[in-house]
Amino acid sequence: MKNLTDLKGTFALNNGVEMPYFGLGVYLSEDGKEVTNAVKWALEEGYRHIDTASIYGNEEGVGIGIKESGVDRKDIFVVSKVWNSDQGYDSTIKAYEASLERLDLDYLDLYLVHWPVKGKYKETWRAMEYLYEHKGVRAIGVSNFMQHHLEDLLTSAKIVPMVNQMEFHPYLVQQELIDFCNKNTIQYEAWSPLMQGHIFELDIMKDLAEKYDKTIAQIVLRWDLQKGVVTIPKSSKKERIRANADVFDFVLAPEDMKRLDALARGKRFGPDPDNFDF
Repeated sequence: MKNLTDLKGTFALNNGVEMPYFGLGVYLSEDGKEVTNAVKWALEEGYRHIDTASIYGNEEGVGIGIKESGVDRKDIFVVSKVWNSDQGYDSTIKAYEASLERLDLDYLDLYLVHWPVKGKYKETWRAMEYLYEHKGVRAIGVSNFMQHHLEDLLTSAKIVPMVNQMEFHPYLVQQELIDFCNKNTIQYEAWSPLMQGHIFELDIMKDLAEKYDKTIAQIVLRWDLQKGVVTIPKSSKKERIRANADVFDFVLAPEDMKRLDALARGKRFGPDPDNFDF
């Protein structure tokens, strides 16, 4: 298990950049006051990692939240993603610049290829490498890339992706993909860690919540972290943002980690990267 200290703790990426292993996701948070407040509350609480994407349509609100928080920009790890319709070499660079403008920032800490668009993601990756080499971004990575996508990308990539952000929860562990990423020093990251709310229906989660005197969300987020997976639960509610982060005062026993691992059944609640309607 990697060392887990507190909300500001980090995992080192393969280029030495420190990525906070716990962050706020803002998917489906409305642009304007809703997302701005969520970002401000998270930063107030001690979060130092904010994850957005151009397709979320809320980068402006995220940028305002960062500015209004009073937290020094250099202390915040900001992530965005290039959308499918912007993939390709020149269009990726343009999309990056547009994201920066909406966020009103000078650089991103991490920029991700949102989905592996067939026939385009290699050119997109070339643009990511250009952005990285010209200091527009501190780290680059991918999202929703299965092992075969990564293997294909690595045949031509000059730079190994630093991160792979995947749907990840007890029903979709994909341990072989995690092992592949670990072997290639690609940091694994979870989206939809709460199974779009379905996690709360599982009896085993209720049992573990009782055993550790924690909420179901706290149990599963702690499981993510103990597996060495960066996690970015999304919420726009102040109390939930606070509660989600309260996962550093307990440790799941090895047998309980195994019980959660054993729930894996390859079930997705989001789109399948191999059959996504691009």
